[in-house]
Amino acid sequence: MDRRHDVTLFGATGFTGALTAEYLARHAPPGFRLALAGRNRAKLESVRGKLAAIDPRWADTPLLHADIGDAESLAAVAAASRVVATTVGPYLEYGEPLVAACAEHGTAYADLTGEPEFVDRMYLRYDRRARETGARLVHACGFDSIPYDLGALYTVQKLPRDSKIELSGYVRAGAMFSGGTFASAITVFSRLFEMTQIAKQRAKTEGGPTSRRARTVLGVPHRDAETGRWAVPMPTIDPRIVARSAAELDEYGPDFTYRQFMSVKRLPTVAAGAAGLGAVFALAQVPPTRRALIKLVNPGSGPDEEKRARSWFKVRFHGSGGGRRVVTEVAGGDPGYDETAKMLGESAMCLALDDLPAVSGQLTTAVAMGDALVKRLVDAGIVFRVVRN
Repeated sequence: MDRRHDVTLFGATGFTGALTAEYLARHAPPGFRLALAGRNRAKLESVRGKLAAIDPRWADTPLLHADIGDAESLAAVAAASRVVATTVGPYLEYGEPLVAACAEHGTAYADLTGEPEFVDRMYLRYDRRARETGARLVHACGFDSIPYDLGALYTVQKLPRDSKIELSGYVRAGAMFSGGTFASAITVFSRLFEMTQIAKQRAKTEGGPTSRRARTVLGVPHRDAETGRWAVPMPTIDPRIVARSAAELDEYGPDFTYRQFMSVKRLPTVAAGAAGLGAVFALAQVPPTRRALIKLVNPGSGPDEEKRARSWFKVRFHGSGGGRRVVTEVAGGDPGYDETAKMLGESAMCLALDDLPAVSGQLTTAVAMGDALVKRLVDAGIVFRVVRN
């Protein structure tokens, strides 16, 4: 497309947005056309100065005015960009106008949302228009949900595609979740009824695959005999994303089931986590305490570089199908910030620069980018490996 900018980053003045901008500044290829968008020009100039300190080629990076409350400014950004990547959440509150602009102008869109209601609402409102204009609307391009979505794709590719496939993901992490993730989680907790209703409406509108079955099952808590660790079901957006990829792609076979668990060492940790989650859920139902909770972890701040350097994540996938079994792993560093910035940055470059499937509408990372993004992430240092087959 004849656009002035390959990628425009919206939200670069926030903590995760700044990390994403710095990642792009270090890793974008020669000739790459990056722009920064936001409301506050002074803050954008400060970010641009930091990018220029990394590499002088960014000294003249275009700064675009973009305000969620100004539809014309968002339309201008979308019309000028091949890809718009945004870190501005909670997305249910701030995300829709930018999705609408990208869908209207045939512009690829990538975000970091982990909010199921937002994803479903955007499908209902903009999937059809995006298909008409050729826009790729790709949600959950960070720790939600790339390790699971692409990890599942990587795993099923090791199994016979003509068989029933059972896949389970086991997540371990030593890290602090980001302020944006926490704020999004609080929003989700406060809107469970709305989320359920929108999910039902989407299911009724979308239907399902006619040639295969793809589903996610919550699973039950259990102790893993192999590792001795406790596995606790994770009712997050990630299994939904995996199931949607499975509904679209032949690699997942005619009958695919996915379960996802958090892997913890001790049972008291499970009990304490459940109690804490229950308390947060209760507090999220009341507006004053909900606002107080969100302020506990400022979405615009995060841990220092030293603390992030000690953080890590691992997701193990146990897959079976056609009489074969395989265990794979996706692993990396700090999931809440550094690796999330890397995943979003590589997703944006992949959408802008790579030879990708001719698909449009609301898409998952596996459907929109698949192996091309896996290769990028491996080259960037995220591990995708076969542990046992």
